Amino acid sequence: MLILLRHGQSISNAVGLLVGRSDPPLTDLGVRQAELAGDFLAGERPPGTAGPLAIFCSPLDRARSTAEIVAARAGGSRHIRVDDRLIELDYGKLDGFRVSQVDPTDWAAWRADPSWRPPGGETLVELHARVTEWTDEVASLAGEGDVIAVSHVSPIKAAAAWAIGAGPELSWRLSLGVAAITRISTSPRSLHSFGETGHLARAR
Repeated sequence: MLILLRHGQSISNAVGLLVGRSDPPLTDLGVRQAELAGDFLAGERPPGTAGPLAIFCSPLDRARSTAEIVAARAGGSRHIRVDDRLIELDYGKLDGFRVSQVDPTDWAAWRADPSWRPPGGETLVELHARVTEWTDEVASLAGEGDVIAVSHVSPIKAAAAWAIGAGPELSWRLSLGVAAITRISTSPRSLHSFGETGHLARAR
């Protein structure tokens, strides 16, 4: 099973900013969310069984910090594999903006066309291609046992699209909270769950 975890709340998430390649740290709540996710994933395993076969993460600090917490609680001392293909969408000059600050014409174009590029940023088509390359590579490993990947909202949506054979246009039709869990079976390929948050009930 491929288990995708969005990182815990960051400072920018807490104030409602678009956060792409900027690298704000986790808030105290974000750390707690990561702890709860790690405990939840560890608790799913029968006693005495091994942890995940591998743990991957984005190179950004909010994802790496979340992955380290999860590895300590659910994966023991397993090495975390940093993969640049799991990095968040590059919002370019819009990074750090509130949605209300984005030009309405640009916002409409972005939502309507997955090939639209934020000034200096990345298109959803490009993101979908790099995530698809990664999921194709890890599919066989995830067919043998659990693989955890800590990433961001847009790459996880792209992985979900890969699972159901959809394109990057699916991204705007999905909503994914911080520290939410998504599960993908890679053999055969199917989406088992998207955006689980029950494990966060105590994150108050």
